Amino acid sequence: MTKKILMGNEAVAVGALHAGVRVVTGYPGTPSTGCLAHLLSLDLPDRHVEWSTNEKVAFEIAAGAAWAGQRAMCTMKMSGVNVAYDALISIAYSGTNGGLVIYVADDPGVSAGMPEQDTRGFAVMSDLPMLEPSSPSEAYRLVQEAFELSEAVGSPVFLRLTTAIALAHTAVDVDEPTPPEDRPVILEKDIAKYTKAGSKICLDQHRDLIERLNDAAEWVRVRGLNRLDLSDEPAGLGIVCSGAVNAYLDEALASAAAETADTAFASRVDDASILRIATTVPFPEDAARRLLDRCDTLLVLEELEPIAERRIATLAQRIGWTGRIVGKLDETLPRLGEYRLSAIHKGLQACGTSDATRRVSSPPQATGHEPQATTRSAPRPITVCAGCPHRGTYLGIEAAIEAAGLSKDDVLVTGDIGCTILGMNPPFDLLWTEVSMGSSLGIAQGYVLAGIETPVIATIGDSTFFHGGIPGLINAIQHNARLTLVILDNGWTSMTGMQVNPGTDDALQGEGSRQVDLPRVVGGLGPDSVTVVDPYDVDAVANAVGESLFAPGVHVVIAQRECAIQARRRGVLDAVMTVDPETCILCKKCLRITGCPALSIRQSESKEPSSIQIDEGTCNGCGICATVCPTGALVRVPIAPRTPPGENPASGRPSNTGKEATT
Repeated sequence: MTKKILMGNEAVAVGALHAGVRVVTGYPGTPSTGCLAHLLSLDLPDRHVEWSTNEKVAFEIAAGAAWAGQRAMCTMKMSGVNVAYDALISIAYSGTNGGLVIYVADDPGVSAGMPEQDTRGFAVMSDLPMLEPSSPSEAYRLVQEAFELSEAVGSPVFLRLTTAIALAHTAVDVDEPTPPEDRPVILEKDIAKYTKAGSKICLDQHRDLIERLNDAAEWVRVRGLNRLDLSDEPAGLGIVCSGAVNAYLDEALASAAAETADTAFASRVDDASILRIATTVPFPEDAARRLLDRCDTLLVLEELEPIAERRIATLAQRIGWTGRIVGKLDETLPRLGEYRLSAIHKGLQACGTSDATRRVSSPPQATGHEPQATTRSAPRPITVCAGCPHRGTYLGIEAAIEAAGLSKDDVLVTGDIGCTILGMNPPFDLLWTEVSMGSSLGIAQGYVLAGIETPVIATIGDSTFFHGGIPGLINAIQHNARLTLVILDNGWTSMTGMQVNPGTDDALQGEGSRQVDLPRVVGGLGPDSVTVVDPYDVDAVANAVGESLFAPGVHVVIAQRECAIQARRRGVLDAVMTVDPETCILCKKCLRITGCPALSIRQSESKEPSSIQIDEGTCNGCGICATVCPTGALVRVPIAPRTPPGENPASGRPSNTGKEATT
């Protein structure tokens, strides 16, 4: 056993390896991305690890491997559970043979965007066990327990981390990875187990699922995963704590007891009985009953939804317990955000027995109106990177709208998940909506059916199109919707950390994988037109979009050029930008219109603004800024091709040559 500094995501990955996992699938989504990304960085013979098209496909692959008797894991963020759930609930009914773990990371506090969804609700709805680590060390241990539990009861098992645990670093004692066990493949034909062909089959499967959850409760009890520490004091304070909140509980108790002026309250806090829950599902009812027997006031600390609190309240009513429960249901604590010291202090204060106990000092809750620090950075909108091809695409769409005699307030442009959504921010201010993966197409069709008279444009990234956009496009084509779809194809799943997707070049995919030709896929669906353009050619984008704005039917424009960051990393560069300070009139159009972060204002020796300057470290010579310069002060200078073998210097995007790319 060796000690390693691991992030929570990495601890899950390493723990799964030690458990002998053979197949790992997933779709990138912060805060869970780092788990599968870590596995892909390792040399793992006899194991298969992949970024799948979406979470549903990823889960189905993992489930198939588990049905065949192997250990498998699927990774996703909380929003991905929505995508996977159609398959997940059906497979939950059928059960599994090999261990099947669903690693999901929730995001209390919304540090990574999307709703504050509490995945524990899916575990309740699915009658599936869920293990909730409170630290990276516990994540390493509990993922191994999850595989054991899955195989012991025959059900998939959720492993739920939150952002605070998934992205935290700590020292973890780890063992050497265990090679996957050489298990025979199970090939079992059993329609009563693997199909839903009839009500009796479904009812029997549901009955089995509930029984397996009861078995899981006993397995968890025997393993001691939920820890109950009872005080010797009767009628005292009880605390129920789950997940990441456990990481702050001891510190909060110590500071609350030390800082209060009420010695009786300090003693009550010191002597609190504590139930630390690792499984809200199945709920540890026996431990909760023993806790209620020892306390007259109960504080429940869980982030997001009051799932454990409702179970305890129901239990208390059933057994006739007459004490007080402090938590969300009495509106002491919120149903949103992370619970850190301030939330725990607030809960402890509410458990006091006199006004004196409320003098416990606590860190102020963030309100968004705290005094600003003396040193402040200038506000900057979140925009696309220097050289990002999406910049040219959005400028082209703007130009097409203007050429049609319309304004951006007249033309609905729906947006989608990923880097492409940054078109909603300055300087573009172009996109109107963001819902979920692939929703830009469905939302756009809804507006068309509502009778909108002006043009409708849907925008989507390549990875998101493969993930969830194809069904929406098929529907638009089938029903002859009047819209333009712009696919911003940069060849990567960029916003979550540059993962591959089906459209990534052969040479940059993993061994044995190959590129899916996006234009051929789109063309094969039968839209009225498909036009492929280079987004660095703003006029070409504008012309392609402009020609489709008022045309009947479905028209697709694919703006295709590789992500600037990935291209730059491999040395793909065919031009540099220069500034003629004598010609520059400092009109700032290049700054205002493009918003490119590689551009700034040069100061003279007298500290006065003198001209535009270019950061050579971030500029990739795309030349978009030159297209808006009225004096020609910005000049694009071609250089000798420096593209590695296998690259296409004409487009700057990897070509499908199969040749090895140089790093």
